[in-house]
Amino acid sequence: MTASQLLARAKKRDVPAAVLLLGPEAYERRRIKEGLTAAFAEGAVAQFDLAELSLTAILDDARALSLFAADRLIWVVNAEAALPRTAKSSEDDESETESGGGAGDAALLSAYLKDPTPGVAMVFEANRFDFEGEDKRKQDRVRKFFAAVRDVVELRRYAAHEARAEGESLARRASLAIDAAALDLLVEALGADIARIAVEIEKLALYAGGRRVSSDDIANLVPDARATTIFALVNALGRRDRTRALELLDTLTSEGIYLPLALTFLSTQFRLAMAAREAGLKSAQQVQAHFTRMGMPMWGSRAEQVWQTVAKFGKPQLERAMKLISEADRELRDARPDDRIVMEQFLLKLTA
Repeated sequence: MTASQLLARAKKRDVPAAVLLLGPEAYERRRIKEGLTAAFAEGAVAQFDLAELSLTAILDDARALSLFAADRLIWVVNAEAALPRTAKSSEDDESETESGGGAGDAALLSAYLKDPTPGVAMVFEANRFDFEGEDKRKQDRVRKFFAAVRDVVELRRYAAHEARAEGESLARRASLAIDAAALDLLVEALGADIARIAVEIEKLALYAGGRRVSSDDIANLVPDARATTIFALVNALGRRDRTRALELLDTLTSEGIYLPLALTFLSTQFRLAMAAREAGLKSAQQVQAHFTRMGMPMWGSRAEQVWQTVAKFGKPQLERAMKLISEADRELRDARPDDRIVMEQFLLKLTA
């Protein structure tokens, strides 16, 4: 099932008893959430976090009849947290041996879906793992656990040409006139992240006030696009996606970014992720609260970035990444280094 098919069913008040949203694409996930929420009465939508509550408790809530709403939507985030723990067999490698913790929940979910509560729709959001690289095996475990959920929506990342086409559509809906070169720059600067592109188009529409947007406007109004590209680089490294990582390095270089500064950002990202992992944090909300209590106020979007890094890198990986960053930093400080070559070697080692 596609996101559009699910939204079409929602308009007809024909939402499945359970849906699994699988994949990292935030833009489509937001569209689905907005569309499904609009299909239910106010007060009939509840959200639960499987990092904080058991699947059994959520199913009990689904079985309970509400006195206030005939139809209900139960939105469940961090669906991966329901999976049984696995034994570690090597560096950041999970064997297929399950070691308790939720092993019976899949059977409970299957039993519930054989006779679901009428009028109750459950949406499980599993956005931690991608469809490629080392994430694929972990995502397959998610599919297997939620096999009883027949309706699965795959939220794959937009390719660059798809992001540009959607950007054109968003610009038309926002009545924004934008140069083709400016739109190309926006898509490239934001690493084809359509969720971020949508936000920036809204900002550009307000800023332009009816006039045509140029490439200079993009440079002036998207100052943190570089940080977004670097975060996309972190995600590519987490997936061991060497090709994408080198493409993003090429984007950073073409933007004229000072590469030692990019390495500093990577170092900060990995250090925060290491601290979050050692603190045993289980969600972006916990990350935000933890660092705020430590005197490091953190925006929700930044906390989400740190949490995604925690999800993609195990402790041995983080330690190895920090070691390689230290080596790259030392090489960048050498007399007359070629920054591009140093960064390429760093990426090749980290994705080996």
